[in-house]
Amino acid sequence: MRAFWTVLTFALLTLFSAGIAGAEERWQTLPEPAVMPKAVESGFAKVNGIDMYYAVYGAGDPVLLIHGGLGHADIWASQVAALSKAHKVIVADSRGHGRSSRDAQPFGYDLMASDYLALLDHLKIDKTALVGWSDGGIIGLDIAMSHPERLTRLYAQAANVTTDGVDPGVETDKTFGAYIERSGKDYARLSKTPDQYDAFVGQISQMWASQPNWSKEQLAKITVPTAIVAGDHDEAIKRAHTEYMASVIPGAKLIILPNASHFAMLQAPDEYNRSVLEFIDAK
Repeated sequence: MRAFWTVLTFALLTLFSAGIAGAEERWQTLPEPAVMPKAVESGFAKVNGIDMYYAVYGAGDPVLLIHGGLGHADIWASQVAALSKAHKVIVADSRGHGRSSRDAQPFGYDLMASDYLALLDHLKIDKTALVGWSDGGIIGLDIAMSHPERLTRLYAQAANVTTDGVDPGVETDKTFGAYIERSGKDYARLSKTPDQYDAFVGQISQMWASQPNWSKEQLAKITVPTAIVAGDHDEAIKRAHTEYMASVIPGAKLIILPNASHFAMLQAPDEYNRSVLEFIDAK
C-alpha cells in the first residue's frame, strides 16, 4: 500500500509540475482592458483635418495618456482609474485609430504630435505630463524635442527612436499577434469606417517603414525630464536600444518593469501605475 501511495504522489507531483511549466508567464499574457470610468467630458475635436475623439477624467495637474499603434484610448482604463484620483487625465484616439477619423495625409510622428498639441489647445491645457506607450511614447519624444514648453515630464514606455530598434522577432510573436487580431476587432467595433482596417494598417505601415529616425544629436537636445521605460520581456523593442535611448537623453531615468512585456499596462496595472505616479509626481 505504501508503494501505491508513493507512486500516486509522484505522479500527481509530476502532473502539477508539468502544469506549472506549461502555464503562461504574466509577460506572455494579453489581459483585456478594464472598463473605462465615467468621463467628466468627452467628444470630438477638429484638429488638422480630422475628428479626434477624446475624454477627460478627474481633476488636478494634467496628464495626457497616448496609446500605441493600432490601439485606442480605452486601453488605458486601469491607468485612468488610478491617475484620475489626483490628476486631470486626458486620453484620445490617435488619427485613424479607434473613434478618430483619418484623411489622405501621410501618417508621420510629427503630424500625430501636432494632432495632440492641437487637442491640448482645444482643451485649453498649456502644459501637461505625458505618458506614452509604443507609438505614444514616440509621439511624446517628438513633442519633447519640438515643443518642450508643453510638457512637465515624459514617461515613454516601449518607444524606439530609429527603426532598427525594433526586434524583427516581433513579427512571429504570439502575444503581439493576439494584440493585432484584437485591434482589428476593436477597430470594427469603434471606427466610423469599420470596413477599412486593412487600408488603415497599410497607410500607417508606410510610416513605420521609415520612422522614427532621430539622431543622437537630436535626442541630446531634450530638456524635458524623461523616463525611458520597458518591460523586461518586451517583444518589440530591443533592450539595447532602450538603454541607448536612456543614455543619450540628458538626465533620462531608465525604468525596467519586471515580468512584463510591451503590454505592461495591461499585464501589471498596479505596478505600472505606481511607476508612473512616482515619476510624474516627483519633486
